[in-house]
Amino acid sequence: MHDVQELLNLTRTTVRSACRLLCDAHREALRSHSFDRAVPREMKAAADEALEKEILNALEPVGLPILSEEFGQIAGNGRSDYRFIVDPLDGTVNFVRGLGPAAVSIALYKENTPVFGVLGLYPLGGLAWGGKDLGAVVDDRPVQVSAVSSPVQAVLCTGIPSRFQFTENESADLLKKMSSFGKTRMLGAASISLLQVAQGSAEAYSEQGIMLWDVAAGLALVEGAGGVVDVRPGAAAGTVNVLATNGNINLNW
Repeated sequence: MHDVQELLNLTRTTVRSACRLLCDAHREALRSHSFDRAVPREMKAAADEALEKEILNALEPVGLPILSEEFGQIAGNGRSDYRFIVDPLDGTVNFVRGLGPAAVSIALYKENTPVFGVLGLYPLGGLAWGGKDLGAVVDDRPVQVSAVSSPVQAVLCTGIPSRFQFTENESADLLKKMSSFGKTRMLGAASISLLQVAQGSAEAYSEQGIMLWDVAAGLALVEGAGGVVDVRPGAAAGTVNVLATNGNINLNW
């Protein structure tokens, strides 16, 4: 039997340690990168692998299954409904090119339900964490979703993931959602976009064909802040279609 509070404490410590690695004197070496042959628009940086090794070294002794971006499925010691979901660096392109924020992202799920998520924020160095039964906190400050209910006064965060196919239907769906809102922002990291919904800076996040590890921790934060989330299977294997709102915006699939 695993204690959720103990797992949360471990996860926060692990995320802080990984963030320090991003910010240390070797960060320039961590920016070396290549592109995935199977997904040509997918950038892989040295930071992804270095951070993942550090994270797994901390989490594997717990014995829970882990879904990790670079290593895939890692079996735990025995059967458990709980599993960690790890994205060592969400926003790799932002980190490598200096374009914007990125995050170390770790979530705990019970089967397919978020229990908590923890984000280490780069380059600010802050920490965000939360879950449906835990609330949501950014740098020790409780946060909640906004009360905005009018789409024309609202902000939508979205993105175009590496596996986005630009089919007529997918492109039309993206444009339809964007046209419903007063403003649309693409921040380059799904976890950061979901954090904006959780802390009331944006009212909705929607993305098609994103990987679960990109959004797992952010979804928990949105729920902890009083928002609602809807996750469905994506068109490509292993992907999901995500809709997260403050609960006041009427945004349909």
